[in-house]
Amino acid sequence: MKLHYFSSPAATNTLGTEQLRAEFLIAGMFRPGELVAHYTDLDRMVIGGVVPTGAPVALPNYKETGTGFFLERREIGILNIGAPGAVRVGSERHELGSLDCLYVGLGERDLAFENGSAGQAQFYFVSTPAHAKYPTAVVRYSDSKTDPIGDPAKANRRRIRRLIHLEGIKSCQLVMGFTEFEPGSVWNTMPAHVHSRRTEVYLYFDVGDQVVVHLMGEPTATRHLIVRDREAVLSPAWSVHCGAGTGSYRFVWAMGGDNQVFSDMDSVPMTQLR
Repeated sequence: MKLHYFSSPAATNTLGTEQLRAEFLIAGMFRPGELVAHYTDLDRMVIGGVVPTGAPVALPNYKETGTGFFLERREIGILNIGAPGAVRVGSERHELGSLDCLYVGLGERDLAFENGSAGQAQFYFVSTPAHAKYPTAVVRYSDSKTDPIGDPAKANRRRIRRLIHLEGIKSCQLVMGFTEFEPGSVWNTMPAHVHSRRTEVYLYFDVGDQVVVHLMGEPTATRHLIVRDREAVLSPAWSVHCGAGTGSYRFVWAMGGDNQVFSDMDSVPMTQLR
């Protein structure tokens, strides 16, 4: 497990390209036969990728959590961004098709990821600390339908699929879902905003051989990251997070912090962005 500690806004403004990427961009999470995890100081969120091949891949415990097993004091959200697979939680086996989501609450000792019989499953997970137990639950991609928002004239017509949230799968503090775009739209999360009470992580996927230009940093001193397929960006509470792709893509968003209200954000007027 790799640890991530973050600079202050003032220090971030002094970072060169490679330093900025090393601190805020996570790549290489999806390795065949492995589980790769990253521990951040953003509300103690842990993110990772799992690509099971032959044998199932178990969720290990880590010294960094200071507990007897990983979910002793944590909850976890899992999204399958690959071909069908399965996740075992104790004695229960949960089949997950492409873009299906599984939530597992605290107290579950044994969890393992399995590949399906056709293609390669790829599981992305986000874990946050938890103080109460909520039941294991699945939401299917086919059941997460939502109306599009945004304006085609502004290239931001998109569907926000909320999976783990106040009106969906119940959790202690984790909020998670993903966004997908209608043809011709490439801008995400506009107008820009910050979450002074929560932090957020984006995982960009289905990018193909294109790229996403992700804007981050203080609203009056924005920086940018060039992001490729299956790479994640870490967003502290003081940082904006938005971007545009050179082609179609999806992205997973996940938040942890003081509340679970999806609309709790501090918008940044376009006139203030620098």
